Amino acid sequence: MSVRPYRDITRRKSRKIFVGPVPVGGDAPVTVQSMTNTITADVAATVAQIKRLEEAGADIVRVSCPDEEATAGLKEIVKQVSVPIVADIHFHYKRAIEAAEAGAACLRINPGNIGSQERVREVVRAAKDHGCSMRIGVNAGSLDKHLLEKYGEPNPEAMVESALEHAKLLEDNDFREFKISVKASDVYLAIAAYEALAEACDYPLHLGITEAGGTRVGTVKSSIGIGWLLKQGIGDTIRVSLSADPVEEIKVGFDILKSLDLRHRGVRIVSCPSCARQGFDVIKTVAVLEERLAHIATPISLSIIGCVVNGPGEARETDIGLTGGGTMANEGSANKVYIAGVPDHNINNPQMIDHIVELVEKKAAEIEAAKAAEKTAAE
Repeated sequence: MSVRPYRDITRRKSRKIFVGPVPVGGDAPVTVQSMTNTITADVAATVAQIKRLEEAGADIVRVSCPDEEATAGLKEIVKQVSVPIVADIHFHYKRAIEAAEAGAACLRINPGNIGSQERVREVVRAAKDHGCSMRIGVNAGSLDKHLLEKYGEPNPEAMVESALEHAKLLEDNDFREFKISVKASDVYLAIAAYEALAEACDYPLHLGITEAGGTRVGTVKSSIGIGWLLKQGIGDTIRVSLSADPVEEIKVGFDILKSLDLRHRGVRIVSCPSCARQGFDVIKTVAVLEERLAHIATPISLSIIGCVVNGPGEARETDIGLTGGGTMANEGSANKVYIAGVPDHNINNPQMIDHIVELVEKKAAEIEAAKAAEKTAAE
């Protein structure tokens, strides 16, 4: 029995597919992805953006392929990046075939939008020949006309019916290597649609609140919607849709997973909002540490608490902790550093940030060395 049963999340049982070498669904970790906003035909710009996404930890990256120039560029792009690429296809079935031939790991399509049964068969054939999986992408803002006429408006029933109709087109062609999304900008609508779809099929689900907004509002909406579903065990891969730098989508995605203890990447900083009791400038300290520790991918927890009221308790729960001593008016007062939850030594304000960075980097190196030794021993 879990020591903390209220933290348990039982993942929905779904079949496993692969996007390139990356597993999605089944017992695989929830993956985090984003989409480029460069012109795909501009190979240099698109590759540069994908590499930034790779550095941020992206498991999968999607690029738009609206024309032949884009699919031609895709062929060069996949040669220069490590992360698997999803080709975003709308309407023209030939773009899907070209993208599969160009090396896309996955095709994002709506089978019903690309034409006749024969065209669907051609796309499926190309996907099979080139080892592509697919994503059926249903969006509340672009539902099929017959469903809008039937239901009168976008609703969960219409979205799920659309998803299952499209899934059947692929199933009828003996293709089941696909995941499904039913996105909406309305949080309640998206949640209800995903909940219903999770009950209706066992395909892996790609979660997202589409057109969520700018960085602040979009982060809030996405965290509520995606977090709500993940807590129920629903969801196998996520994309946070922000009107912002795509790298921010990856950061927020991992922060959502960290908050639910589903997956950890990099330094998780627990910090207080600051008050008159603080012994150092908490807000400035955290901002600097977030920037200086951004290069660390190893999962490490760090607490930065400005005073001794909540500081010791939070420090006991993190790998490294810092608790303020005294007040801002007495900056010579020593702050307490905790290692593995135990008070270890004091540090004064002027040396504090450099010292914490050094401790975190040392801890990360130790963890990675232990992993390498364990891997060598297993081999």
